[in-house]
Amino acid sequence: MNTAGKDRKIDYIEFNVADIARSKAFYGSAFGWTFTDYGPEYCEFQDGRLTGGFTTLAPVNAGGGPLVILFADDLEDALTRVEMAGGRIARPIFPFPGGRRFHFSDPDGYELAVWSDR
Repeated sequence: MNTAGKDRKIDYIEFNVADIARSKAFYGSAFGWTFTDYGPEYCEFQDGRLTGGFTTLAPVNAGGGPLVILFADDLEDALTRVEMAGGRIARPIFPFPGGRRFHFSDPDGYELAVWSDR
């Protein structure tokens, strides 16, 4: 495994989820992620830039943890895709220094954000 240049960089994000199939359906539909299953309790996802996983091996803790922020070229389209996939908009699109973003909750209650520089 080549680990050059990875020191102190985000390398993987793991979500404890209640239903892996539901999480795959949501993130696949909303963001086009792809998946590799490793048994009934673990699934790896790839978004084309970052790799992470969904697991049912630990309880869902949607109330804490870091805010995961995704990027979108078209923020309004991303918001529509999140809603159509079953996500709940927690904070509608708002400006911030450097761009605009919105926050949403996924089916397990995790709050994430999507930002754009446009």
